[in-house]
Amino acid sequence: MGRSVAEMKIALGVIAMRKILCGAALAGVVIFASHGWLLIAANASGSSILEPAAGVLLGQFYGAGNLAQTTAKLGRTPPVHLTYYAWTDDWTGTVTKADLAAGRIPLVNWEPHKIDFTRIVDGSLDATIVARANGSKTLGKKFFLDFAAEMNGDEAWGGNNAPLYVAAYRHIHDIFVAAGATNVVWAWCPNVTDINGGNKNTMDYYPGDAYVDWTGVDGYNWGTTNGGWQTFQQVFKDIYPLLAARKKPIMIGEMSSAQAGGDKGKWIDEIIPTLRASFPLIKCLVWFDINKEADWRISSSPESEAAFIRMAKDPYFNP
Repeated sequence: MGRSVAEMKIALGVIAMRKILCGAALAGVVIFASHGWLLIAANASGSSILEPAAGVLLGQFYGAGNLAQTTAKLGRTPPVHLTYYAWTDDWTGTVTKADLAAGRIPLVNWEPHKIDFTRIVDGSLDATIVARANGSKTLGKKFFLDFAAEMNGDEAWGGNNAPLYVAAYRHIHDIFVAAGATNVVWAWCPNVTDINGGNKNTMDYYPGDAYVDWTGVDGYNWGTTNGGWQTFQQVFKDIYPLLAARKKPIMIGEMSSAQAGGDKGKWIDEIIPTLRASFPLIKCLVWFDINKEADWRISSSPESEAAFIRMAKDPYFNP
């Protein structure tokens, strides 16, 4: 049975006092096998954070063909499955359970559309948060949770108010901890650039090392728009040092390349060499497979599809 909101608030008070009295938790390492994948993980709480021992986890959003169709195309199933949920959606249900049962790692993107972040901070929305925390604990297996991604960009969660965003994120995190939902692995994924461009304010939104397991980023090669064609390295080169300074594994929570404006097959072929040479802390990469603002699909051209299949089958993406 789930805890009441009142009980959760008491538990949060205990957590706050423990932080004051005890400081940081001891670090720990766990090594385990999951459906043939050897994963090594360590974080401040001593629990697994799903970091691969070597190479990079491949993930996908299935917006251009379902999981079975994409598996047939690639000759494998990417281990990470990106899904999106509104504030009131119960993301601990059928899809997430199916992923876990099949050995996949859910990446839950929780989007607080039209939610006043001051109501998160003051506890007015605790009932929803407590319900998700209890549901997460019941799942009993590790998964990624990415709350309000691209908060520094034009998604503008919390009105691009960094202190308010941080306070809301921490409040949600503390409720999950109080519920005992230690199977949640916390990913923090800003947009590759701030709302006004550049990265001057990106790290103002960072909730803190005690609240984040993986830093991350969402970024795209827009092709003929938004600054023109960029290589994979050019897309992420400015934000990478900021994220790497936190010394945590880095997740690209959403990414793709447009088809128009350059050689998309070559763009994909350059990903693995660039990861090896320039971005060694990137440990998970999630492809946004849909024809939306641009043609982000794996199969936007035969050359793109062939390059992606080569990448997906490379040992670097099969840790």
